[in-house]
Amino acid sequence: MLQVNYIRENREKVLERLRVRNFKQPELVDEIIKIDEERRSTQTSLDAISAEANAAAKQIGDLMRAGKRDEAEVIKTQTASHKENIKNMGEQLAELEAAQFNLLVQLPNLPHDLVPEGTTPEENKTVYTFGEPAELPAKALPHWELAAKYDIIDFELGVKITGAGFPVYKGKGARLQRALINFFLDQAIEAGYNEVQVPHLVNAASGFGTGQLPDKEGQMYHSTVDDLYLIPTAEVPVTNLYRDVILKEEDLPVKNTAYTPCFRREAGSYGAHVRGLNRLHQFDKVELVQITHPDQSYQTLEDMSAYVQSLLQKLGLHYRVLLLCGGDMGFGSAMTYDMEAWSGAQGRWLEVSSVSNVETFQSNRSKIRFKGATGKTQLVHTLNGSALALPRIVASILENYQTENGIKIPEVLVKYTGFDFID
Repeated sequence: MLQVNYIRENREKVLERLRVRNFKQPELVDEIIKIDEERRSTQTSLDAISAEANAAAKQIGDLMRAGKRDEAEVIKTQTASHKENIKNMGEQLAELEAAQFNLLVQLPNLPHDLVPEGTTPEENKTVYTFGEPAELPAKALPHWELAAKYDIIDFELGVKITGAGFPVYKGKGARLQRALINFFLDQAIEAGYNEVQVPHLVNAASGFGTGQLPDKEGQMYHSTVDDLYLIPTAEVPVTNLYRDVILKEEDLPVKNTAYTPCFRREAGSYGAHVRGLNRLHQFDKVELVQITHPDQSYQTLEDMSAYVQSLLQKLGLHYRVLLLCGGDMGFGSAMTYDMEAWSGAQGRWLEVSSVSNVETFQSNRSKIRFKGATGKTQLVHTLNGSALALPRIVASILENYQTENGIKIPEVLVKYTGFDFID
């Protein structure tokens, strides 16, 4: 959530960055500023009349103690309306604050100055490409056919149990999943992240704190009886560990990693681009979350991008890094890198990670702050990234490591899987 003071003092900058984002309701900015003027005026009037009421009450008390009851009664009569005025102004102020809040939560984060203009994924900027496409057999199969051939993932069984988008992993497919999770967690710990295990259900306050609510409630599974939400990503509970917390500057950066299943009610669509593991409603992911000093967050973003790339390199995958354009970024992001692995069997790039700096967008909502040496309290910057999401990584490994006789396991995973081949 953007800060009102920033919007008021940087109106033109805000409008210009929202234009880069292709935001369709720029008029909200002036509505917020107008309500803020009314709110501040009402607050000033309320403060003034409250001060008058307090002074009058003190004066009445002094007169009563001095035995000057008549003079005290005169002042009581003169200030009788103060209580009612304070009540009315308080209600008016609450209404203005609610109206301002309802507008503020509709504004997305402002893109960083380096974020390119654009409205579609085709306008994202490729900033780096690693490796070359794998040499595949003449009749290379997509991962959903490989899964059936080697009986390692059963999509139809998942439909029977739950519905589309909930696969069942079997045998070496299940062991490959577990191997990847352990590999990603071990790598994160080695890189200085602290592993945490967090709930897979969160309350509405947590969903609001990281920006999923009210923007993405249609994409979240909602347990209505308990008013809890299944997490779409570990970013939500991990970031909310620090909601309403004031950190010490010397404790920054805070680096956490967590493995969780993730649940997303994404709109259904059809075609090869959503077949198999390409789009699921439940999937596993190892997440990275950093809480940093504002001066360090963009270097941290580059470091997190480099770290995710190191995982892809260790897995021997051909990938590219995209800097997302304004119109393709998430609601809370100020700058995002996507990493995409090449699928030779499908002939397309598969997004396998997204790393974002959301600056103060989440910390303002969640009241995550730090106190520096001067004693001044400031909002932290928060960052998050997939390291990595498993479905398309599994798809990439199955497709790019297939041979005529089976599927080779990347060397770094063999000590985790206990086998080096799926046949």
